[in-house]
Amino acid sequence: MDYRMLELMAPPETAMKARELIEDEEILGIWSDNLEDGSAILRVLIDADRTESLSDTLTGKFKNVDGFRVVLFSVQATLPQPEVEEEKKEEQGDTETKYVGRISREELYADVTNGSNLDWVYICMVILSTIVAGVGLIRDDVAVIIGAMVIAPLLGPNVSMSLAVTLGDLKLAWRSLKANAAGLLLSVVIAFLMGLVLHVNTQSSQLVNRTMVNLGDITIALAAGSAGVLAFTRGVPATIVGVMVAVALLPPLVAVGLLIGAGYTGLAMGALILTLTNLICINLAGIVTFLVQGVRPPWWEAEKAKRASRIAIAIWFVLLVILAVIIWFWNYL
Repeated sequence: MDYRMLELMAPPETAMKARELIEDEEILGIWSDNLEDGSAILRVLIDADRTESLSDTLTGKFKNVDGFRVVLFSVQATLPQPEVEEEKKEEQGDTETKYVGRISREELYADVTNGSNLDWVYICMVILSTIVAGVGLIRDDVAVIIGAMVIAPLLGPNVSMSLAVTLGDLKLAWRSLKANAAGLLLSVVIAFLMGLVLHVNTQSSQLVNRTMVNLGDITIALAAGSAGVLAFTRGVPATIVGVMVAVALLPPLVAVGLLIGAGYTGLAMGALILTLTNLICINLAGIVTFLVQGVRPPWWEAEKAKRASRIAIAIWFVLLVILAVIIWFWNYL
């Protein structure tokens, strides 16, 4: 069983009202104390699956109170083990949809937004992963290509774009879009320069495979995007998640730049179509997987998020259909 410690900091009267508000909730422990600065702190030990609903309850009630803040901690262990009555759990299951196994929205948001910053670390990671992937494609070396995917710099912006749409967070969406566009463009430019100065071996099976696209690649990209987001919502380390997403995104993107730089524009077109297909599928699958996992914004932002999700899904789906038609003509005409 996973537990969380939720700490609420607020004026004493607000902390008292919060305690009265949540004492009837299914909590495992509650403690309060007054601080030296005149504020109060309320600590609540709770099952991880209840974190999201409790934080929404407190934020929705007291978000406009000066000095109000909620801090969430992961609990490694607690002794003695809390005893949760099965009857209460069954009753709760009848009245409330729970998504057992995924981390809370707050934890997910913190993890994802860290990877969407357009800073020098991100730029360096893009450059390094592109160089490693480019060498791997030229040398036809699978191990080197996997090494580039482990770096996974494009993971953060793509996952955060999907999460931003799911939550209706326009600020995060714009930041993710800028980071994603910069990463994609920089990767292509670096690969293009490599194609100019290095001998690009068009007999490399790893390179040639990234120039051939068919309708089956859509399924692979959808599965990679869904698996990546699903793992993210369950707290799997970013390196593992990155391989899932990068396997469909980074190698064909680097292949585009290498082939253009080497003068093989016809082959580059195939790699470009594959890259665009994978990019669309990863974002479409990401949004749908977040929704299926029950990732939702607080109730007061639900309508905006629902509208944003519908628009984004429609746009990605239409683009996917257009690319599917292009792929069909590319292969059969």
